[in-house]
Amino acid sequence: MSQAADSTQAGGDIELAPGVTISADKLRLKFARSGGPGGQNVNKLNTKAELWVSLTDIQGMDENALRRLRTLAGKRVTRLGLLHIAAQTERTQEGNRNAALERLSALVAHAMIVPKPRKKTRPPRAARRKRLENKRHRGQIKASRGGGEEW
Repeated sequence: MSQAADSTQAGGDIELAPGVTISADKLRLKFARSGGPGGQNVNKLNTKAELWVSLTDIQGMDENALRRLRTLAGKRVTRLGLLHIAAQTERTQEGNRNAALERLSALVAHAMIVPKPRKKTRPPRAARRKRLENKRHRGQIKASRGGGEEW
C-alpha cells in the first residue's frame, strides 16, 4: 500500500509528491459497478472507484507544474478544472480506491518534473559534406542506368 493511501485513512493532508499535498476532505470519491475481475460480485457490488479532485485544491504546485498537470491529464480534466480518475482493476472498493490515489500521485509526481529546455544544434560541416557526397554518388548511379533511347 502506498503512502498516499495510508495517509488517507489517518485523515488530514495526503502527500501526493514531495512538497505537494491535498486535504483528504477535498477528495470526492464515488463508487459504481465495474467490469473486470470479481466473478458474481461484479454484478452486485460497487467496486469501481471514481476520484474527483479540483486542481485548485492541490497545494504546493507552482503555475508551471499545474499547467503541465493539466496537459498530462488531457481529457480527464473538465472545463471546471476537476480531475477525474477512475479505477476498476481490483476486486475490492479499497483496492480500487488505492489504485485511483496511486494514479493521482503518479500524475502529480510526473507533472512536478521540470523538462530540460531543448538546445538547438546544427550538424557538423563534415556530416553535411558527407551527406552531399552520398547524394551526388547516388545521382551518378541513377544517371548511369537506363542507357536506352530518350523520348
